[in-house]
Amino acid sequence: MELTELAGIGPVRAETLRAMGVFSLRDLLFTLPVRYEDHSTVLPCSTRHEGFILVEGKALKEPQISFFHSLKKVTVTIADSTGKMPVCWYNAAWIRDRIQEGETVRLYGRLVIRNNRRVLQNPQIVGPEEGFIPVYRAMKGFPSKSFRKLIRNALELLDDCCPETLPAEFRVRYHLCELNYAVRQAHFPDSPEALQAARRRIEFERILLYLVYVSCAGTERQSGFPFQFSNDCIDRYWQSLGFIPTNAQKKVLNDIASDLRRDCAMSRLVQGDVGCGKTAVAFGAIWLAYNAGYQACMMAPTEILAVQHYENACRMFEKLGLRCRLLTGSTRSSERKKILKELKEHQCDVLFGTHALISKDVEYGKLGLVITDEQHRFGVRQRTNLQMKGKTDTILPHVLVMSATPIPRTLALILYGDLDLSVIDEMPAGRIPVKTRIVPEQKRQDMYGFLRTRIAEGKQAYIVCPLVEEDEDESSELHSAKALFEKLKDHEMKGLRIGLTWGSQKPAEKDKVLHDFAAGLFDVLVSTTVIEVGVNNPNATIMIIENAERYGLSQLHQLRGRVGRGQEESWCFLFAEPSEKLRLFCSTNDGFVIAQKDLELRGPGDLIGTRQSGEPGKQFLFADVRLLDEVAQCVQQITRNPSDKALLDQIRNNAVQFFREKEYNVALN
Repeated sequence: MELTELAGIGPVRAETLRAMGVFSLRDLLFTLPVRYEDHSTVLPCSTRHEGFILVEGKALKEPQISFFHSLKKVTVTIADSTGKMPVCWYNAAWIRDRIQEGETVRLYGRLVIRNNRRVLQNPQIVGPEEGFIPVYRAMKGFPSKSFRKLIRNALELLDDCCPETLPAEFRVRYHLCELNYAVRQAHFPDSPEALQAARRRIEFERILLYLVYVSCAGTERQSGFPFQFSNDCIDRYWQSLGFIPTNAQKKVLNDIASDLRRDCAMSRLVQGDVGCGKTAVAFGAIWLAYNAGYQACMMAPTEILAVQHYENACRMFEKLGLRCRLLTGSTRSSERKKILKELKEHQCDVLFGTHALISKDVEYGKLGLVITDEQHRFGVRQRTNLQMKGKTDTILPHVLVMSATPIPRTLALILYGDLDLSVIDEMPAGRIPVKTRIVPEQKRQDMYGFLRTRIAEGKQAYIVCPLVEEDEDESSELHSAKALFEKLKDHEMKGLRIGLTWGSQKPAEKDKVLHDFAAGLFDVLVSTTVIEVGVNNPNATIMIIENAERYGLSQLHQLRGRVGRGQEESWCFLFAEPSEKLRLFCSTNDGFVIAQKDLELRGPGDLIGTRQSGEPGKQFLFADVRLLDEVAQCVQQITRNPSDKALLDQIRNNAVQFFREKEYNVALN
């Protein structure tokens, strides 16, 4: 059914939905809420229950407007028989006209307690609607109420477009409810139990389809170039380095070498914690390609990371005879032409760069190995496009992908089911663990004093903020990079050299700031999470994270990984109220332990980060790790049990149809 046939969807809204990956009525029905508002219980105004709550009370006075920096702040106090509740809104002056003195209002918002003072922040004025109210991903042109109404209209057609896909016997075996019941309850649940059963059914089947799909794809590996190199080639590489590799590094490079010698194209994921030595292993693979007479290329998500890989490779490979080149978006036209000529004529052995490597005019003479760094930042299609650069007839180059985000093994197998998995689970000897501390607000000045002391000793520091500018978020509790930068350079850090950068800054400006910081031209770098990946400055020994409670554990770990990269003692300070999550983070530097806990707390969707259109493994995962394990075991059982052959064939057909339809729709749009 065409989207425009549904009441409430015109051509503009249909285009918006297609841009979000929604191409049909079925897709719309499986666009599930990201969270739910519990309007089933009204709490008393005296409550001290932090988090999102629903309260009802009488406005004691008409709302008052004041100014907080550049923000308009609207405040009012409501009360019931149990006590009073202070309420505030930011940049919402219209609220004053919505609430009258003496009027009873029902509000849903986040209760925050700071220094024993309560305030309900930015609540919605809600009606008498009760139960669990679905909240969907924000979409341009779709107010939340309009989208909920659209979903209600679509649910009336549910039986016609979503027939049951799993046999009754299978559903009973794995305790799964019927599909249509699951879809209805996933949008408008009758109870927490009904919601749990609905999400379990939907998530179980989607993970099941994906695992079966990639297991089919995994048996159809493409032909590859069988590399021929001497048995002592790996030993000579390790001996050329200025350090002793770990046993884990040796094992992973041996796994890669075995793959490269085969006549089918390698597809291997290497993952490991920050600082475990993945780059040295990747360079070892490049060395093997060179010795076999092939070219290699390595694609990084940012220019600064690509430059770092190139510079490290030049230092490492110069004495070994490899010719390295760098190609990015900022490469000058004359230099680019020269590089492309050398590449095509095989006068270049390894090319480093960004997305520029998959430009149409980039041609390789004899490409045999493709490496992508920070795999989660690239789409499957980008990785495939790079691999196709070296295709000869039906033979493809070998592919090695790296991820610096530690991912629990079960999740990694699901996300990257088309890849073999290697884990570097050992850190180099002599690395000093970063000391991590939670710093309460009243200790801020003491921490700044410690920072100045370390800077006087020649060290550098990062300060990371969750926002770029103050008006980026309605809450005054959050620090912005620009405001903190101005405050520090005029007060606490006066006299020091302070830099500032953020994600949407012009690329050339951002790269210059990061380069100047790495060169020691700044003492302190104030930034957003743009420095999370790929910034290497061994002289930076202090990481300060503002509003640390706002980040997931895995992101905190990535930020902490920017320090402790040299031989000096390093510190990570978290400005936040103590919590179980942050105390766990302070207790360990093991990224896999942290990622496992992050998976349990937030689910894989948050751990993975930004969704990427066309990547089925990243479009639907909301499950906890127990469900991931259960589905993986289910696939093993039905694959090995001959009596389940008909069931497996049915699931396989459903999986192929589902994902080919997804790929077709993405390709069309």
